[in-house]
Amino acid sequence: MEEKKEYTVTQEQLARFAKALGHPARIAIMHFLAKQTTCYFGDIHEELPIAKATVSQHLKELKDAGLIQGEVETPKVKYCINRKNWELARRLFNDFFNQCVCQSGTCC
Repeated sequence: MEEKKEYTVTQEQLARFAKALGHPARIAIMHFLAKQTTCYFGDIHEELPIAKATVSQHLKELKDAGLIQGEVETPKVKYCINRKNWELARRLFNDFFNQCVCQSGTCC
């Protein structure tokens, strides 16, 4: 019986970031937050053409992946990009896309 190999920590982290960024609304949220030092939920909601509950779901996905962080300032919630994980995601995606050995156009 063949033993299955496990995914590396890097592969799992890259997949987690990719999944979190796998929706246009989340990309829009990240674009918006990248231009801010901090931002309140209402500001994010005003930028997107979707319901508040849907914005909350997308923010939860981004937060669970570690790409953003939130802080409660009753009665509001303030969000910002998690700079450490933003840099990690940038490096992981860069390494992933630069690993192709086929540079000359002779690939299948």
